[in-house]
Amino acid sequence: MPILDADTLEFISRNPDQTRRIGARLGTLLKGGDVVALEGELGSGKTVLAQGIGQGWGVTETLISPTFVLIRRYERLHDDLLFYHIDLYRLIPGVEVAGLGLDELLGAPEAVCVLEWPDRATALLPEERLCIGLRWLDEYRRSLTFRARGDRYKTLLNHFRQELLGV
Repeated sequence: MPILDADTLEFISRNPDQTRRIGARLGTLLKGGDVVALEGELGSGKTVLAQGIGQGWGVTETLISPTFVLIRRYERLHDDLLFYHIDLYRLIPGVEVAGLGLDELLGAPEAVCVLEWPDRATALLPEERLCIGLRWLDEYRRSLTFRARGDRYKTLLNHFRQELLGV
Protein backbone atom coordinates (compact mmCIF):
# COMPACT_ATOMS: atom_id res chain seq x y z
CA MET A 1 0.00 0.00 0.00
CA PRO A 2 2.17 2.90 -1.17
CA ILE A 3 1.59 6.33 0.25
CA LEU A 4 1.90 8.65 -2.74
CA ASP A 5 1.83 11.89 -0.71
CA ALA A 6 0.04 13.26 2.34
CA ASP A 7 -3.19 13.73 0.37
CA THR A 8 -3.14 10.47 -1.61
CA LEU A 9 -3.18 6.80 -0.66
CA GLU A 10 -3.20 3.79 -2.97
CA PHE A 11 -4.39 0.34 -2.00
CA ILE A 12 -4.56 -2.90 -4.00
CA SER A 13 -7.66 -4.95 -3.21
CA ARG A 14 -7.37 -8.64 -4.01
CA ASN A 15 -11.10 -9.45 -4.15
CA PRO A 16 -14.59 -7.93 -3.72
CA ASP A 17 -14.76 -8.91 -0.03
CA GLN A 18 -11.57 -6.99 0.67
CA THR A 19 -12.90 -3.98 -1.27
CA ARG A 20 -16.07 -4.12 0.84
CA ARG A 21 -14.03 -4.32 4.08
CA ILE A 22 -11.92 -1.32 3.03
CA GLY A 23 -15.15 0.59 2.41
CA ALA A 24 -16.50 -0.43 5.81
CA ARG A 25 -13.38 0.95 7.50
CA LEU A 26 -13.83 4.23 5.66
CA GLY A 27 -17.56 4.34 6.45
CA THR A 28 -16.91 4.35 10.19
CA LEU A 29 -15.07 7.67 9.79
CA LEU A 30 -17.70 9.56 7.80
CA LYS A 31 -19.89 12.28 9.29
CA GLY A 32 -22.65 14.57 8.10
CA GLY A 33 -21.64 16.77 5.18
CA ASP A 34 -19.09 14.30 3.80
CA VAL A 35 -19.00 13.65 0.06
CA VAL A 36 -17.19 10.64 -1.41
CA ALA A 37 -16.82 10.55 -5.20
CA LEU A 38 -16.18 7.10 -6.73
CA GLU A 39 -14.55 7.13 -10.15
CA GLY A 40 -13.80 4.18 -12.42
CA GLU A 41 -14.92 2.10 -15.36
CA LEU A 42 -17.92 -0.22 -15.34
CA GLY A 43 -17.17 -3.24 -13.19
CA SER A 44 -14.25 -1.63 -11.37
CA GLY A 45 -15.88 -2.11 -7.95
CA LYS A 46 -17.57 1.23 -7.22
CA THR A 47 -20.83 -0.31 -5.99
CA VAL A 48 -18.99 -2.94 -3.93
CA LEU A 49 -16.96 -0.19 -2.27
CA ALA A 50 -20.14 1.88 -1.70
CA GLN A 51 -21.77 -1.15 -0.05
CA GLY A 52 -18.86 -1.40 2.37
CA ILE A 53 -18.92 2.33 3.09
CA GLY A 54 -22.64 2.16 3.85
CA GLN A 55 -22.18 -0.87 6.08
CA GLY A 56 -19.38 0.80 8.04
CA TRP A 57 -21.40 4.00 8.35
CA GLY A 58 -24.34 2.11 9.84
CA VAL A 59 -26.77 1.32 7.04
CA THR A 60 -28.66 -1.78 8.14
CA GLU A 61 -30.16 -2.61 4.73
CA THR A 62 -28.25 -4.09 1.82
CA LEU A 63 -27.13 -1.31 -0.52
CA ILE A 64 -28.16 -2.03 -4.08
CA SER A 65 -27.03 -0.11 -7.10
CA PRO A 66 -29.18 2.98 -7.68
CA THR A 67 -28.41 2.95 -11.42
CA PHE A 68 -32.06 3.00 -12.48
CA VAL A 69 -33.46 5.19 -9.69
CA LEU A 70 -30.31 7.37 -9.49
CA ILE A 71 -30.50 8.08 -5.75
CA ARG A 72 -31.18 5.74 -2.84
CA ARG A 73 -31.59 7.06 0.70
CA TYR A 74 -30.71 5.05 3.80
CA GLU A 75 -31.02 5.71 7.52
CA ARG A 76 -29.23 4.41 10.56
CA LEU A 77 -30.73 3.67 13.94
CA HIS A 78 -28.89 5.93 16.39
CA ASP A 79 -29.26 9.41 14.82
CA ASP A 80 -31.02 11.46 12.18
CA LEU A 81 -28.22 11.42 9.60
CA LEU A 82 -29.00 10.09 6.14
CA PHE A 83 -26.82 8.17 3.71
CA TYR A 84 -27.31 8.82 0.00
CA HIS A 85 -25.96 6.42 -2.60
CA ILE A 86 -26.04 8.26 -5.91
CA ASP A 87 -25.30 6.76 -9.33
CA LEU A 88 -25.26 9.12 -12.30
CA TYR A 89 -24.17 6.62 -14.95
CA ARG A 90 -27.37 6.87 -17.00
CA LEU A 91 -27.36 10.67 -17.17
CA ILE A 92 -26.03 12.90 -19.90
CA PRO A 93 -23.23 14.90 -18.27
CA GLY A 94 -24.36 18.36 -17.20
CA VAL A 95 -27.78 18.16 -18.89
CA GLU A 96 -30.04 15.93 -16.79
CA VAL A 97 -28.33 16.56 -13.46
CA ALA A 98 -29.84 19.96 -12.72
CA GLY A 99 -33.31 18.69 -11.72
CA LEU A 100 -32.14 16.02 -9.27
CA GLY A 101 -31.63 18.31 -6.27
CA LEU A 102 -28.02 17.21 -5.81
CA ASP A 103 -27.02 20.74 -4.89
CA GLU A 104 -29.21 20.34 -1.79
CA LEU A 105 -27.70 16.95 -0.82
CA LEU A 106 -23.99 17.27 -1.56
CA GLY A 107 -22.33 18.66 1.56
CA ALA A 108 -25.57 18.97 3.56
CA PRO A 109 -24.76 18.60 7.29
CA GLU A 110 -27.47 15.95 7.76
CA ALA A 111 -26.24 13.76 4.89
CA VAL A 112 -23.35 11.56 3.84
CA CYS A 113 -23.22 11.23 0.05
CA VAL A 114 -21.42 8.52 -1.91
CA LEU A 115 -21.52 9.35 -5.59
CA GLU A 116 -20.74 7.05 -8.52
CA TRP A 117 -19.89 8.59 -11.90
CA PRO A 118 -19.23 12.08 -10.45
CA ASP A 119 -17.94 13.26 -13.84
CA ARG A 120 -21.62 13.59 -14.85
CA ALA A 121 -22.09 16.38 -12.27
CA THR A 122 -18.76 18.16 -11.92
CA ALA A 123 -20.37 21.60 -11.70
CA LEU A 124 -22.37 20.52 -8.64
CA LEU A 125 -19.58 18.76 -6.75
CA PRO A 126 -18.23 20.56 -3.71
CA GLU A 127 -14.60 21.58 -4.11
CA GLU A 128 -13.74 19.70 -0.92
CA ARG A 129 -14.41 15.97 -1.11
CA LEU A 130 -12.80 12.55 -0.99
CA CYS A 131 -12.18 11.12 -4.46
CA ILE A 132 -11.59 7.41 -4.87
CA GLY A 133 -10.42 6.12 -8.23
CA LEU A 134 -10.96 2.41 -8.86
CA ARG A 135 -9.05 0.68 -11.63
CA TRP A 136 -9.05 -2.89 -12.98
CA LEU A 137 -5.76 -4.74 -12.55
CA ASP A 138 -7.07 -8.19 -13.44
CA GLU A 139 -10.17 -10.32 -12.96
CA TYR A 140 -10.06 -10.00 -9.17
CA ARG A 141 -7.64 -7.24 -8.18
CA ARG A 142 -8.45 -3.54 -8.17
CA SER A 143 -6.35 -0.49 -7.49
CA LEU A 144 -8.05 2.02 -5.18
CA THR A 145 -6.53 5.51 -5.10
CA PHE A 146 -7.83 7.83 -2.39
CA ARG A 147 -7.34 11.59 -2.94
CA ALA A 148 -8.26 14.17 -0.31
CA ARG A 149 -9.47 17.57 -1.48
CA GLY A 150 -9.66 20.03 1.40
CA ASP A 151 -8.70 20.04 5.06
CA ARG A 152 -11.60 17.88 6.28
CA TYR A 153 -10.69 15.16 3.80
CA LYS A 154 -6.95 15.40 4.52
CA THR A 155 -7.79 14.71 8.16
CA LEU A 156 -10.18 11.94 7.16
CA LEU A 157 -7.57 10.32 4.90
CA ASN A 158 -4.97 10.52 7.67
CA HIS A 159 -7.34 8.76 10.10
CA PHE A 160 -8.19 6.19 7.43
CA ARG A 161 -4.47 5.57 6.81
CA GLN A 162 -4.03 5.02 10.57
CA GLU A 163 -6.98 2.60 10.60
CA LEU A 164 -5.51 0.55 7.74
CA LEU A 165 -1.81 0.75 8.54
CA GLY A 166 -1.69 1.56 12.23
CA VAL A 167 0.73 4.46 11.56
